[in-house]
Amino acid sequence: MSRNPERNDRKSGKNTPGKTGDRPRKGGAFDPPKGGPDRGGWNPNPPTKGFSTGAPRAGRGKVDADGFLWGRHPVLAALSNPARKGTGRLLATADRAAELERDGVPNGHKIEVIDALALERMLPAGAVHQGLAFKVQPLEGVALEDLAEPAEGIIVMLDQLTDPQNVGAIFRSALAFGARGIVVQDRHSPVLAGALAKAAAGATERLPCARVTNLSRALETLAELGWRAVGLDGSSEETLEGALDHRPTVLVMGSEGDGIRRLVAEHCDVLAKISMPGGFESLNVSNAAAIALYEASRKQRG
Repeated sequence: MSRNPERNDRKSGKNTPGKTGDRPRKGGAFDPPKGGPDRGGWNPNPPTKGFSTGAPRAGRGKVDADGFLWGRHPVLAALSNPARKGTGRLLATADRAAELERDGVPNGHKIEVIDALALERMLPAGAVHQGLAFKVQPLEGVALEDLAEPAEGIIVMLDQLTDPQNVGAIFRSALAFGARGIVVQDRHSPVLAGALAKAAAGATERLPCARVTNLSRALETLAELGWRAVGLDGSSEETLEGALDHRPTVLVMGSEGDGIRRLVAEHCDVLAKISMPGGFESLNVSNAAAIALYEASRKQRG
């Protein structure tokens, strides 16, 4: 499979673990879901800002990709998120607007009808918008403690993954396998909008995300709350199947170029690799996350 290497903003040193991976601060109160992916939206309490109602410029100009969701699944998921009620600017081509009005627009959002060419100018080149876009404020995240209590199930921690496509795909897999949520470092993670939201197919609106200042301290907090951290490391002698059990588990994924950073790895209870008998030891981080989530959820079910 092709590699999409990422680089951290700092070197992790010669003791950096192996490469099994690739290349959102405290919000309002959150009642963690107990089950799988069948859950409502989460409330990040984002600040409300106004949006221009003027006509788009003739040229594409500077595109605010972080301020837009586009595509059917991401937009419909955002419209259904109670936290979005009364906020944002919903743009739709005439045929999509007719569909929304026929089916009912969630949470009373108002539709602005726009032609396809004008909509394309407002979005990044190549954005597959399917006639729908929603200009919103990025989700801010929930508190780590709100995500982690009570200690049960699976949490995914991403150590400086910056590629929106990969992070979005991990959100999608985490929701599908019933994870409690995602933990990322605040300074080195992409906004939950744009290409990330498109890749997540609506999962960013339904799966809570905690943005923390320091991942190592976050792992210490999680350990105090009863969580066990399993880091993915391709050079480990321990296999993922052998490392996982029924206990509350934090799956820690690192970037493809550098893997999990040293201090983060030292705060994991165990480092494990995904067995690859085919002899081709190169997995994209989103693929590795999907495999790890499947194995962890299987162990949790007993």
